[in-house]
Order: sequence, then structure tokens, then C-alpha cells
Amino acid sequence: MGLKLEKVVPWGRSMTEYVRMFHLKGSDLNLKIIDCAGGPASFNAEMNSQGYQVVSCDPIYQFSVSEIAKRIQQTYSLIMNGIENNQHNYLWIEIESPAKLGEIRMAAMHQFLEDFPTGLEEKRYLTDGLPVLPFQANQFELALCSHFLFTYSDLFSAEFHIEAIAEMCRVAKEARIFPLLNISGEPSPLLHPVLSELQKQGYVVEIKQVPYEFQRGGNLLLRVCQAKRD
Repeated sequence: MGLKLEKVVPWGRSMTEYVRMFHLKGSDLNLKIIDCAGGPASFNAEMNSQGYQVVSCDPIYQFSVSEIAKRIQQTYSLIMNGIENNQHNYLWIEIESPAKLGEIRMAAMHQFLEDFPTGLEEKRYLTDGLPVLPFQANQFELALCSHFLFTYSDLFSAEFHIEAIAEMCRVAKEARIFPLLNISGEPSPLLHPVLSELQKQGYVVEIKQVPYEFQRGGNLLLRVCQAKRD
């Protein structure tokens, strides 16, 4: 069955957040990057405007700009109410309040919406989704996945996570996944089983602390590199 837009809760992040979440250095920005489950983030738009190469994949891109914009408006209050009711789960330091968070997220999503039609034409936004991507092996140098894998541990199995990460590592030399918490803010129960299986399959895995923490405890990144071949 195809994706139903009424099941999607869009919430986009900026390039500034991506740089910190994924610990992207200047040299990383020059790589050919694929952003998996990119949603309405402004990362692609901002990177493209600065001359960098990013392709974003997400089934939500099958919908029109007006449909996505409408869904953002429909779900915004729901998301903000949830954050207001669970403020203790977040660190209000750099983002000092829920109101400020709302401004930042809406600005990122508006930037995405402005770029989306052009990005579709330029094939920077593709409708494909994990765990199957329509690319050749090593077509990219770095694969990113923000707030999808492990975030929805209650919806996707360990097998799905393993297949998705292996696919990211097939199309790119390195995969980075953030955060390692489930949507309720607790460490994902799938993390260790997934890491164990990836290691058995020969992948090089590493958990790194990053200079970004908005969810309490959400400052860890999973880095996975391609399996070693004899």
C-alpha cells in the first residue's frame, strides 16, 4: 500500500542542525550526500544554495507542495502541544522555549517548500524510501538519516533497521544515523540487537557523541561503514 499523507507528521530541521547532529565537518559537506527520510528539512535547499551536492529521498515527496504545506499546518499544533506537555524531555538552552522551537522548525519547512518544486525538477528530491534505494553501489560518499531509524522503534522491526542500514552502506561508503532514542525519548531497545547483527555481517560500527543535544540524552550518533571484503 502507498503512503497516506494523513499518517505523516512532518517536522523539518535546518542545515545548522544537520551539521551538528551529524558532526559534519567542512570536508564532509563537499562529499556526495544522500539524505534518507529527509522529510521537509531545509538541509537540501540550503546545501544546494551553497553549491553542495545532496539528494534527499522520502515517500512524502510524491505529494504536491500544497498538499505537504497543508499537512504541515494540520499537524503543527498537535506537535507543539506534545512538546509543551513534555518540556522536561528537552534542554531549553540554545532553543530557549517551545515558541522559539516552533519558529525555527517552521522557517526550515518553509524554506523546504520554496525549494521543493525546483528540487523535484533537478531530481534532488526523490520519492524512494528505505530499505530499498534506486542507486548504484557507492554512488554516494555519505548517507544520513535523521529522526527516522530508531526513532520509530515501535513501528519498524530490527530486521527493517538492519536492511535499511545495509542499504545506506551499499549506496554510500559511510552511514550516519541520529538520534539513537525512540520517539518517547528513551534509548531505542533495537539499538544493541541491530549493532550486534551489523557487526556479525562485517560492518564497522561506532557510536559517537556529537555537539548537539535537544532531547535529553539525544547526543549520540551511529556511524556505520561498509563491510570489509576479503
